[in-house]
Amino acid sequence: MSIPPSLPPGTFSEGLWRNNPVFVMLLGMCSVLAVTNSAINALAMGLSTTFALVASAAMVSALSRIIPRPVRIATYVVIIATFVTLIDYAIQVISLALYNALGAFIQLIVVNCLILGRAEAHASKHRVWPAIVNALGMGLGYTLALLAMGVVREILGSGSLFGVQLFGEQFAPWVIMVLPPGGFFVLGGWLLLFNSLKSRRQARQSSTEACHVH
Repeated sequence: MSIPPSLPPGTFSEGLWRNNPVFVMLLGMCSVLAVTNSAINALAMGLSTTFALVASAAMVSALSRIIPRPVRIATYVVIIATFVTLIDYAIQVISLALYNALGAFIQLIVVNCLILGRAEAHASKHRVWPAIVNALGMGLGYTLALLAMGVVREILGSGSLFGVQLFGEQFAPWVIMVLPPGGFFVLGGWLLLFNSLKSRRQARQSSTEACHVH
C-alpha cells in the first residue's frame, strides 16, 4: 500500500481559517443567508456542499489532463451537477422534511462559486490527494461557518438548538433572527469577531518577528 505524498503546509487548514470560504472570501452567500435559520439546516447544507466539493475536486484532478481546455468549465459544471444530483436524491431519502426546508438551495450547490472556484484554481492544477485534502478543508470551513450562524440564529430566534428547546415559556424569541434580516445581522457579527481575532493574531506575529530582529 503506497503512502500518500507529503502535502504543502496549509493544504488542509487553509479553508478553516486563513481563507475561510464564508468569513474571509465571502463565497456562497446566497445559501449562507438563506438556510442558516436553524442549526440542522446549516449542518445539512454544509455537509452536502463538502461532499460535492471533495468528490468534484477528486474527479477534476483525475481528469484534468484529458479535459480539453476550451470546455473545461462546462465539464466542471457537469461533474459538479452529477454529484449534486446524488446529494439531492440522498436527502429526499433521508428526510423529506429536511429536503423541503432546504428547497431549491440544494440544486444551487451546482453554481456555488466555492466549488467551481476550487475546481479551477486548485484541483485542476494538483494531484488527486492534495486536491481532496484541500477540498475537505474548504468544505469543513464552510460547514463550520454555516453551523456558527445557524446555532446563533436558532437559539435567539427559536429558543432551541437542533430542535431541542433550551429555555422555558418565559423566553421571548427574537423572531427577526429566523427571518432574512437576521442572517445579515449574525453574519456581520461573526465577520467582526473573525476579523478582530485575525488582526490580533497578525499583530502578535509582527510583534514576535520584531523581537527576534532586535
